Amino acid sequence: MTRLSLPIIDERNLLWSGALILVGAFFSLAFACAAPLAGFAAIAALTSARRNALALTAAIWFANQLVGFTMLHYPLDFETLAWGGALGIIALICCETARFAARFAVGAGAPFAALAASFLVYEGALFAITRAVGGDVSHYALASVARIFTINACAFFGLWAAALVCSTIVALRPARHA
Repeated sequence: MTRLSLPIIDERNLLWSGALILVGAFFSLAFACAAPLAGFAAIAALTSARRNALALTAAIWFANQLVGFTMLHYPLDFETLAWGGALGIIALICCETARFAARFAVGAGAPFAALAASFLVYEGALFAITRAVGGDVSHYALASVARIFTINACAFFGLWAAALVCSTIVALRPARHA
């Protein structure tokens, strides 16, 4: 499995987790309902141990909901709360899906497989739920899904690049002697 196991991304170091949560909140402000939870779930799966990745994904989802209800004034009705809960569960499933896909991907293909699997599960689950409750599925047109994928891919690969830069900085730093 591909995992960046470096001090900056170690589960004992809150810097990486805090940065992801803050960036997730920013994306929630910028994109509201189109926040890239699938991309964040995939990056959490690739950069953290399983337990921490799930906790991190849940924290990013919580930040998304907090921004939505406090700053974007999401309505406090049953439907909105139910969709919010569904997004959280789906994001956790996406995290596990990304971990599974990366485990079976070949070499450098792991990040691509993780993102693709996470996004397919995320959009597929949202489509299935929308269809099951009799909602309008016309916004799942190719152009709309491509736009959402682009947002997720940009977030994912931007965060992946940041993780690689951080790991390079850590690797080049002289070791401290006790």
